[in-house]
Amino acid sequence: MTEHTTCCHCGQIISGTPVMVGNDSLCECCAEEETTLCSRCGERIYRHDNAGDEETPLCQHCYENHYYRCDRCGRIIYDGDAYYASDDEDQNYPLCHACYSSRNRDRAIQDYYYKPEPLFRGDGPRYFGVELEIDGAGEDNSSAREVMEIANSNGLENLYCKHDGPLDDGFEMVTHPMTLDYHRKEMPWKKILHCAVDMGYTSHQAGTCGLHVHVNRDAFGDTERAQDAVIARILFFFEKNWEELLKFSRRTQRQLDHWAARYGYKDHPKELLDHAKKGHAGRYTSVNLTNADTIEFRIFRGTLKYNTLIVTLQLLDRICDVALFLSDDEIKAMSWTTFVSGCTAPELVQYLKERRLYVNDPVESEGEV
Repeated sequence: MTEHTTCCHCGQIISGTPVMVGNDSLCECCAEEETTLCSRCGERIYRHDNAGDEETPLCQHCYENHYYRCDRCGRIIYDGDAYYASDDEDQNYPLCHACYSSRNRDRAIQDYYYKPEPLFRGDGPRYFGVELEIDGAGEDNSSAREVMEIANSNGLENLYCKHDGPLDDGFEMVTHPMTLDYHRKEMPWKKILHCAVDMGYTSHQAGTCGLHVHVNRDAFGDTERAQDAVIARILFFFEKNWEELLKFSRRTQRQLDHWAARYGYKDHPKELLDHAKKGHAGRYTSVNLTNADTIEFRIFRGTLKYNTLIVTLQLLDRICDVALFLSDDEIKAMSWTTFVSGCTAPELVQYLKERRLYVNDPVESEGEV
């Protein structure tokens, strides 16, 4: 005699295969009305057990491990899409993009987690995004607004400002991705830095500030394999020429150990990249690889001196060039003297001479700010 399964919800005999929710058997009609599928793992759950919402149904496990609710509107947010705001007690809470944007629209200094869509300035393919920390004259919205009015005076959003926890009494200025040519010719860096000095800020002299530069990964090749080969040579160049780059950076070794540590020398670029990827060193490394779309150079000390800012970008441009166009063996064979002999930008050559890094041809330099 054939056994029949009864729907645990409506009591009707189920013809065919029942729909299972845990140990419960449901007919197709009740399953349609009473259940839904978790949008992450696909598990069937009762609608009244939905930990998400109608748009994003979730089982309890997926919600607790991968999602938040926007603290302002209650919308479900995947953890990778959450933005974070801080209250007066410095407690971070998650917001959706719409609420985060609304909250920050009238603020000059954004939260640390603020990350707008990048706006590319200039004709690529290589773009430099600058993060310059300034300190000593207040985390002040009016000061940040004054800086941004200068930076964005051409009618385009070129720069925004953010909170940065390690600073004692300042903020971070962040540019959108720009070509080196745009930084030199379109971005009013001289006026921006002069304004910051006039307001009482310092960067190099503060001792708390860094100059971090992001470069887009897709400038190194069309495939991940091609990009990795170039990045491996960049890492190798940094390790091989660490002492010279330390002198160029104006940092102390102790500062670098804390904020921009080295990976350690290896005999081959690929070996060094594999070590960097497996080392779990995080972002506080000389060349930070934790971002999906960029690599970040963190070795440089902050500055409010225009020439120092520009030559930092010129140096990185030169390093990217040699890593892109030379082979592994050619990078390994290249001496620092050969590298700097190929530097042609007048500002960069001048700085290398000032730092005693240019073919034993030193000159006197002005002080940093």
